[in-house]
Amino acid sequence: MNELWILYLLCCVTAIFILRKIAIRLRLSKAKHKSMRGHSKWSRRIAGWIKFFDYSPAEYFCVDGAPADISKQRSNAFNTLVDKVKQQSKKTINQYKQVSNDISDVQFTSMYRVPFPFRTHLPEVFKLGSMINQSQGVRVKDLDDQWRYDLSGSYGVNVFGYEFYKSCIKQGSEKVEALGPALGSYHPLIADNVSKIKAISQLDEVSFHMSGTEAVMQAVRLARYHTKRTHLVRLCGAYHGWWDGVQPGIGNRRKTNDVYTLADLSEQTLNVLSTRDDIACVLINPLQAFHPNADSASDASLIASDRATHFDKAAYTTWLKRIRKICTDRNIVLIFDEVFTGFRLSYRGAQGYFGIQADMVTYGKTLGGGLPVGVLAGKHELMKRFKDTHPVDVSLARGTFNSHPYVLGAMNVFLERIAQPEIQALYKTVEQTWQQRTTRFNQRLKEADLPIKITNMHSILSVSYTLPCAYNWMLQFYLRANGLELSWLGTGRFIMSFDYTDEEVDQVIELFIESATQMKNDAWWWQSPALTNQSIKQQFLKDMLSASFPSLRKWIGGRAPTTLTHAKTTNSDKVYE
Repeated sequence: MNELWILYLLCCVTAIFILRKIAIRLRLSKAKHKSMRGHSKWSRRIAGWIKFFDYSPAEYFCVDGAPADISKQRSNAFNTLVDKVKQQSKKTINQYKQVSNDISDVQFTSMYRVPFPFRTHLPEVFKLGSMINQSQGVRVKDLDDQWRYDLSGSYGVNVFGYEFYKSCIKQGSEKVEALGPALGSYHPLIADNVSKIKAISQLDEVSFHMSGTEAVMQAVRLARYHTKRTHLVRLCGAYHGWWDGVQPGIGNRRKTNDVYTLADLSEQTLNVLSTRDDIACVLINPLQAFHPNADSASDASLIASDRATHFDKAAYTTWLKRIRKICTDRNIVLIFDEVFTGFRLSYRGAQGYFGIQADMVTYGKTLGGGLPVGVLAGKHELMKRFKDTHPVDVSLARGTFNSHPYVLGAMNVFLERIAQPEIQALYKTVEQTWQQRTTRFNQRLKEADLPIKITNMHSILSVSYTLPCAYNWMLQFYLRANGLELSWLGTGRFIMSFDYTDEEVDQVIELFIESATQMKNDAWWWQSPALTNQSIKQQFLKDMLSASFPSLRKWIGGRAPTTLTHAKTTNSDKVYE
């Protein structure tokens, strides 16, 4: 009888243990966003299954079911735009061609300017990126002496305007020119820089790195080192650099699974943070407030017209405060990745903008005064790289160019200048200024009867499309041909510098209106009762599945094999005759 009771108790304990494990796993699963972005392992698997396909010249201009006359009109407009760009940019195109096969980043960005089935027959002049040799105010100049208004923001570096950073670099170089690029030792400017960064971040210590990605790497390593916990939590869609350790989905080949990607603005996520004991840190990219649970918008993923942003400052502030409390209660390190938002959203970056104090903050881009840098600020107890009682147990982080004298010089000028009264006054009004400009932008779009809406978070803008369309990605080429400089993401994000005047913004708006009107007149936004965002995406999915699983084509309903060709290159700039 006693043996039976012991066996019964063992079975009960085992069942409770298993049920508890299942409950913990279910809690984690519920906290993941339902999209593939929230399921890193599955996104990697599915990415490996998807085969390349392209639309043939006969299909290229009518994948949305447009009739022959509309297809022909689009083709003619397409070729006319190609000819215009070739005439505008002969020197720039030739120079870019010389480097395109030698620089891997150029090859990547050239291939990902449009959804991939349109890539093969995209003319080379559209694939090529920018080659510029001068900036002046809010404009940049290419090798053919064409000036364009810059909407790219230099990946976020350009907060205050190119003239501002040119002077930071020049004055900073003069401060350190007697030393030159001496490395290992510190230039004495480092003390003043550290003092200023500590005051801005309201944290205790600072370390210098060569990029924002490196600063994030160090923050995460130190959080794990000091908490003795294994896992990082990132929010769905958030970008924290190209390092595998914070990019667990597509593009990551690490076998280690030590990152939880959880849903933004989710009670289930708070539940996981409140109950798990393996979480070392929560990594926040404050820009995610602009598009919670979504990746940064890119024309390469612009299949239909369902791009959207959902910025609600009050709601996101409340959300971050709740995360802050849980992190405090559970001894989880709260890290703000301010590589992009630092010194843009406010003098204290997102910490000041949302009113949240983090345990660690990473900076980059603009803080270098125009030169590359990564900076980590944190609490004393988190920044220490060794343990007093275990001298061999260290968290090593060094770099040849950490604290480079010329970077320290430009940074010093930058920090001095943004503390001046005129910049401090600018910080108080800049958000309202860009809100008013966005409202004016949308009013002009409405007056012109264009199917476009501009959304913004502070001085960061994005383009949304209000009619179903499979060709919204074409707008980037019209904009560039008419004098607007975009990043390789296209219309997904415009990063505006603070030195834009109202008159210059009005010029940008009118050039945008002109470009979109041309696109409208060229029939890219043709409509039919059967055309919906859902129908466009469904057909794209069928085509993709048909290419990946040819034996299932007749059940899937994808396009015929003759329209799904293998990857190839074309030397022609004429797609359709």
